[in-house]
Amino acid sequence: MLGLGAATPAPSTEALSTDLTHALADFDACRYASLAVRLPRLIRAGHAPSTSSDATEQSALLAKSYLLATRMLVKMDEQQLGWMAADRARQLAEAAGDVLAIAESARQLAVLARKAGWHDKALSIALSAADHPDLRGIGRVGTAARGLLVQSASYTLARRGDRDGMRELTDEAAAIAKELGGATLLPDHGGGFSPLTVQLHKISAENHAGDPRAALEAARAVSLKALPSVERRSRALCDIAVTYDRLGRRSDCVRTLLAAERCAPQETHARPATKSLISSLLISGPTSTELRGLAERSGVLI
Repeated sequence: MLGLGAATPAPSTEALSTDLTHALADFDACRYASLAVRLPRLIRAGHAPSTSSDATEQSALLAKSYLLATRMLVKMDEQQLGWMAADRARQLAEAAGDVLAIAESARQLAVLARKAGWHDKALSIALSAADHPDLRGIGRVGTAARGLLVQSASYTLARRGDRDGMRELTDEAAAIAKELGGATLLPDHGGGFSPLTVQLHKISAENHAGDPRAALEAARAVSLKALPSVERRSRALCDIAVTYDRLGRRSDCVRTLLAAERCAPQETHARPATKSLISSLLISGPTSTELRGLAERSGVLI
């Protein structure tokens, strides 16, 4: 995934940019088998000695490639490799002076700190990056990046069980999204930032803060068709399935997981969090043909 291997002469920055666009499209469409081939090759090419004079642009493209790798590694719970990828992205983004990539690398590092249980560190990383003056100097995209960082901090508070703090920061993120006029900005940074994506964030945040009824209410306000990618829609369905599980609505949970599988089978079958939910359903109550079939297709032991 990190593209280790023998270096070859680097392609042009135009070719690297095109390959990165294809890799991002694979991620958004949950074509992970294709991405697993394309992304290491892209990173390896980005490390090759440049034949052009624009080393800064090559560093910026490589930083974005590592950020995409980080997102995939976080999804797969590969935290050690995720730290490596996020740190490489940060260093390359700083070398290139890419303010947005620096902010996104900070957000990914905050996610990894949160997953490690270092909640104070995760909050510090996200909120410090959100307050960086460079973001305020690049217009609307900088404001959107700040919104994503505030949203990340909100989710950390949810994981810590601070419901009031989570809701306060979520309201701040929603105000930033409203200020931007409702447009979806930064689609390549975790699916973008807009009032809709803030609403989507509420589902998982309310679940982890201990209020699945509020999570279900948030879910009812989300239009799945309006979400910007297959990956986003699949993740939303899985978050809604978790909500139903916490409310004891077992059949609704299974039905929603099957909808997620139809939307993005590679996402549903590969993501450890979803497989864990399927496993818990198998052992916590009566099963069905549909649930057992989903478990088998996902590689979950029955």
